Amino acid sequence: MGLSFHYNGKISKLELLPELIDEIQDIAKAYNWKYFVFDRQFPNNTCEKEKYNQNIYGINFTPTGCETISICFLSNGRMSDVLNLRLYGKTDIQNEHEYLYMLSVKTQYAGIETHQFIIQLFRHLDKKYFADFNLQDEGQYWETNDLEILKSNFKKYTDLINGFTSALEYIPIKQGESIELYLERILKQLHGKKKPE
Repeated sequence: MGLSFHYNGKISKLELLPELIDEIQDIAKAYNWKYFVFDRQFPNNTCEKEKYNQNIYGINFTPTGCETISICFLSNGRMSDVLNLRLYGKTDIQNEHEYLYMLSVKTQYAGIETHQFIIQLFRHLDKKYFADFNLQDEGQYWETNDLEILKSNFKKYTDLINGFTSALEYIPIKQGESIELYLERILKQLHGKKKPE
């Protein structure tokens, strides 16, 4: 739970990968963020449209208070990351296979300024390095570039998290009640703003 953004796409030109990695690495160093560099160059700077090997190409970095952001690709040039490759890289189930290319990052605990910076960074990277890039921002900053909307959405998520945390503290589970029914009861009370039963 918490404000996040979701993205997918591919690298526009395979030969741009080392430059992209260097740029992200410089930013991570400047902000003292942890980062990890995977393979710096695609094999023979060529790729097949759908097939891919089991290697990751690119870089990931972790801003303070944020989940790790992956600017990584499979050998077919499409964005992915280590976890998705392990979970979905060998599946034969078509709808599961699409998860291989879906990336998400929670920024709720990194704060508004970090979220804003990361979205602006993705705007820059999209223009310079990406193709067929899509980003859905729960803060709506990517779509609107409006800081007030971003602040409002951060507040909504913060209020929701705080309300749910308080409910867990003050609404006890009933004897014999399953965890599913307990959570449903809490959500109904939060949604309806009823007093605890």
